[in-house]
Amino acid sequence: MTSMNRAYCRSFQAVFNIGAHFLNWHKPILRSGPGSITSIPELLEESGAAKPLIVTGPHIRTSVLPAVLEVLNDSGTEYEIFSEVEANPSIRTCEKIRVTYELNRCDSFIAVGGGSPMDAAKAAAARIARPDRSIRQLSGLLKVGRKLPPFIAVPTTAGTGSETTIAAVITDQDTHHKAGIMDLHLIPGYAVLDPALTAELSPGITAATGMDALTHAVEAYICRTYNTKESLKDAEEAVAAIFRNLEKAYADGSDIDARNEMLTASFKAGFAFTRAGVGNVHAIAHTLGGLYDVPHGLANAVILPVVLEDYGNTIYHKLARLADITGLPGISEKERSENFIAEIRAMNSRMCIPSGLDMIKEKDIPQMITWALAEANPVYPVPVIYDRERCRHVIEKIME
Repeated sequence: MTSMNRAYCRSFQAVFNIGAHFLNWHKPILRSGPGSITSIPELLEESGAAKPLIVTGPHIRTSVLPAVLEVLNDSGTEYEIFSEVEANPSIRTCEKIRVTYELNRCDSFIAVGGGSPMDAAKAAAARIARPDRSIRQLSGLLKVGRKLPPFIAVPTTAGTGSETTIAAVITDQDTHHKAGIMDLHLIPGYAVLDPALTAELSPGITAATGMDALTHAVEAYICRTYNTKESLKDAEEAVAAIFRNLEKAYADGSDIDARNEMLTASFKAGFAFTRAGVGNVHAIAHTLGGLYDVPHGLANAVILPVVLEDYGNTIYHKLARLADITGLPGISEKERSENFIAEIRAMNSRMCIPSGLDMIKEKDIPQMITWALAEANPVYPVPVIYDRERCRHVIEKIME
């Protein structure tokens, strides 16, 4: 990448940062704690909705959703269900959701699950708000521009933070390219964080989604430009809570206090990166989801320490601060920063997350680089702007 291209990226970020102060950043109205799903009928009534479409995946349909349906049935709420959302939701699936919504004359959404059902429901809702644009045309920054139908997000994992973000990441099934719709109208109106819905998560999913939340908080924290006092505070609190509680939840899924803390941390990390942005970790991780269907949390968990190490001294002062917050030792900023990265690797190891990924094919690397750089530049205010050579170097490290 030429110095002119780097200057363009930094100039874009500086201008966007000025404009961002005039945008309507907001958090969803929050209900949290054990039993908070009982508030859903009240939230529907408050939003003027009478017939929601529940969007979820096939596993959630049989495991967690019955508890939500019991609440709706007891309140006499009419609803429809779409339960075919896959792990990396496709444009095709989002269009099926839209058609189901319109055919059944629904007036709102309840997304129940991890990031996939929430992102798929957001994309479908964006299509309903903007019937004149396809999902491909809505991909990118601030292209929705209209209010969505009432939307309640009910996360069943503590990781994606999609219940508080402006993003919906969708896979184009024809090209296998993952792209994000990013618009403030995609922030759900309500978020219901009930830890009981996460109690049955497997240790593997608990680990991967928890490290996803950690990635959100860390990438937001080390961004150069867009952070505010609130987003920095949320990121710090999220990192501290994840370090305290993730392995507790991993070891004992019935630890409701740890589960509740992780949901709150995921929510805070989600807001932090909504305001501050993510970075090269996410840009590369999305290529792995699109090409190889790697779960997003797993990809982030593996890539995070590799990219942090690659950034080197550009982020020592920030990682040293996170090391202090999480109680890690060290005297110099460099030492504390390295200890923080080492602890991420140690957490991954203790939770059986691999240190690398072996499915990446050499022939796919040029396409991965193209997609990753197109996603990150010029929007993400990353500590280091990657060119093709440096991006390849990081991908090869991930392959190791």
